[in-house]
Parts: sequence; structure tokens; C-alpha cells
Amino acid sequence: MVSVTKKQDYTDDYRDKTLYLPGPTEVREDVIEAMAQPMFGHRMDRMTDLYTTIVEDTKTFLDTDNDVIILTASGTEFWEATTLNLVSRDGRVLCPTSGSFSERQANVTERLGREVDRIEYEWGRAVKPEDVREALEASEEGYDAVTVVMNETSTGVRNPIEEIGDVVAEYPDTSFVVDAISALGGDYVDIEKHGIDAIFTSVQKAFAMPPGLAVCVVSDDAYKREASKGTSSWYGGFRRCLDYYDRKGQTHSTPAIPLMLAYRVQMKHMLEEGHAARDERHREMRAYVHDWADEHFDLFAEEGYASQTVTCVENTQGIDVAATIEEVSERYDMVFSNGYGDIAEQTFRIGHMGEHTVESVRELTDAIEDVAEL
Repeated sequence: MVSVTKKQDYTDDYRDKTLYLPGPTEVREDVIEAMAQPMFGHRMDRMTDLYTTIVEDTKTFLDTDNDVIILTASGTEFWEATTLNLVSRDGRVLCPTSGSFSERQANVTERLGREVDRIEYEWGRAVKPEDVREALEASEEGYDAVTVVMNETSTGVRNPIEEIGDVVAEYPDTSFVVDAISALGGDYVDIEKHGIDAIFTSVQKAFAMPPGLAVCVVSDDAYKREASKGTSSWYGGFRRCLDYYDRKGQTHSTPAIPLMLAYRVQMKHMLEEGHAARDERHREMRAYVHDWADEHFDLFAEEGYASQTVTCVENTQGIDVAATIEEVSERYDMVFSNGYGDIAEQTFRIGHMGEHTVESVRELTDAIEDVAEL
């Protein structure tokens, strides 16, 4: 393959932009500053203090007694790791697909050599618990796992993982795996109540941290299931990560220490706000953006299933989405996102997650109104 990419020098003279993307999002100044501390060894006692602090604070914030793994990685790592850890080589996975990221998760599972059965939905529609139940009941072989994307970032759909989890819980030999990459931390989930065996996120989304860390919450059943299989992911293996944490209070491989220093500071902010209050603030932002979209455009997501952290707006006015994004960026130093894939010009997306508020999001919608002459 011949590459056409050429070096483009990084110049350090870029204007700061306020991010209203589906991720990454805005990061507090003291969180950024935390990364500038002097370096220390990842096998020193100081690292044990740091890692145990962020792991246990995460459990507290998420209101869970389940184990927590924090790895230097994208959340995508846990697409692979949960499949390798929980699905036998000849096992089957049920993957409802309703947008780009759920389709990608199904593709990853297939690339790892596992059999995948899809429940396919039109983009913008939500996964229905009754369809999952029907597929589970109809399967003669059974499934090692059901995977669901909680927040379909490409379409702005929030799937009802709680109700789906209640269905999967009736099948004790089937693990329930949730990709919550663009939702966890901004949309409250009772993990244990709904039988979620593994739920994971990337910290640059609703956690409002710099990119580069992935978080996975693991149930006791998931840990035992991996152990009974005998094979698993090396880097993201539940036993490898959690056993090392129990013995050493550290990660088994070299972590991104500056990012974990930033994580410690941001998690203190999140604990101070509280999970319920953070959830409510995101609900308020969703309500504002949805009212604005209803006034000027329309929502792409199926009614009753719209995301709490990312709104996908249907471009019913036929504005030039790419040109509007560029002009808002140039005139107001604010950045939002076009639609994803085949719906790039039919939609645009606003990320209202992390440290944003109704007031800060209103600044963006005012700018869009000005530029698009709404």
C-alpha cells in the first residue's frame, strides 16, 4: 500500500476551541495541570497509592461493589477483552446492532473468530428487550454473551440496557456485556441490579478527562466465567488485571501515569458532585438540547430512546452541516460534530457531557442559530 500522508508540523499556535463533540470533551484546568507532576516509577509505593485511590474512588462514584479495572487504552480494548474473556472459541454471541458502533462491536467479535447472531435495527431505532428475549428463547445452542451498546454515539440513541439486562439475567449461562463508552458517568446505571457482567467506558467522554484510559466494571460471575474458560485476553484479562491488583495494588503493565494523576483529580470532582447529581445535570442538558432541536429541526433518535449525553439532530432544514460547523468554529471557537457515516449531512451531533451545563450548551446553540440564520 502506498501512503499519501505527508508530515504536517505541529506548530503550537492553534486557537483553543470549546468542545461539544461526542468526545473528547472539555477538561478542567486543574485536571490538565495534574499531568505535569514529576515522573515516578510504576512499581513504587506512590503508584500503589495512586492506582488504589482511583480504583476505589471509581467504585464509590459508580455505587458498585464489583471490581474495577483501569487500563491505559481506548475503551475499544474492552470490545476485544470481554469477548476473549467470556466467549469460548466455539461460543456464540448475540449482538443487537442499531448504529455504527454496535455494528463495529459485532465485527470485532467476528474477527476474533466467534460466531455472531445479529438483531438488526434501522439506524435511529433502539434495541428492544422483547427482541432479545425472543432470540434467546429461539436459540438451540445458547449464547455465551449478549452485547449491547448503551449509548449509540452515531445516532444519539440510548438503549434500555436495564430492561435488557433483566431479560439476560434469566439465562445464567449467558454474560451481559455493555459498551457504555459515551454514557457512563453522565447517565446513571445500577450495575448490579440489572445483572451487568462487564460495563466499560473511555474517560474522555462523560468522565471529562484527557483520552487514554479505559474503565471496566467486572462482576464476580464474569471473573469466574473467565477462569472456567481457561483462555482470555492477555492485556485485558480480568484475572490478570484483578489478581495483580489484589497482590500489588497496581497494573500488570506500565500505565500512563500522568493520565492517572489527572484521573485522581477529576474523580474527586465527580465524587463531590455525586453520581445522582451528575445524572440530573445531564438530564437537564438533554432536555434543553431536545427542546431546541424540536424547535428548529428534529431528533434523529426514536422517540423515548434519546441519549442523555449526545444528541443527534435531524437536519430537516437542509443546512450545509459541514459549512456550519466550520463557520461556528471560526467565528465562535466552538466545535460540534457532523453526522456519522451515511447520515453525515442528514444529521449533526452535539455532545452535552462531562463538565458542560445548560448555560454552556446554550452558547453553542445560539452560535448555530446565528450562523445558520435560524
